[in-house]
Amino acid sequence: MKSLQYCALLRGINVGGGNLIKMASLKSCLESAGIENVATYIQSGNVLFESPESDEAKLARRLEKILSETFKPYSARVVVCAQDRLRKIVMGAPKGFGRKPETYRYDVIYLMDGLTPATAIKRVLTRPGVDEARTGPGVLYFSRLIVRASQSRLTRIIGLPIYQQMTIRNWNTTTRLLALMQARGKGIGD
Repeated sequence: MKSLQYCALLRGINVGGGNLIKMASLKSCLESAGIENVATYIQSGNVLFESPESDEAKLARRLEKILSETFKPYSARVVVCAQDRLRKIVMGAPKGFGRKPETYRYDVIYLMDGLTPATAIKRVLTRPGVDEARTGPGVLYFSRLIVRASQSRLTRIIGLPIYQQMTIRNWNTTTRLLALMQARGKGIGD
């Protein structure tokens, strides 16, 4: 069985001084657990790996268990994206999304298994004239005007219970992860 390329997006590590996990330790932990071809990207908990498993939710549960047991008291929450799904997320972005980085900040809100974009969009509030949110495949695309970023409602999401079911990456990280997966995945799962 061929291995597929995946990225795992860990929620809540190395943010604001909490849940500090070194990327070398994270990589070593996953390799010790039998995860194949592990690489990390920047300090915010982005992990690239390969697996013959085709069920993203099952992989997420496995990684959460491994990480929670290894890095106690961290209670791991993970979104897993196969390369094909990440490609759909990037290609399915709203028209113009990511095209004016001097004017807007662009984020992708990744939803954990069980939270649908239709439900999430109702709870992620936007400020007219500042924010815009749209649904995508297992994500919300969120943009906000840089000059009015302090008025954005994105930061308010942190206080909502639904926030526990998502993790956020900026657009540059999202597109870079896809590029890294494509470079790594030549011939894997294709």
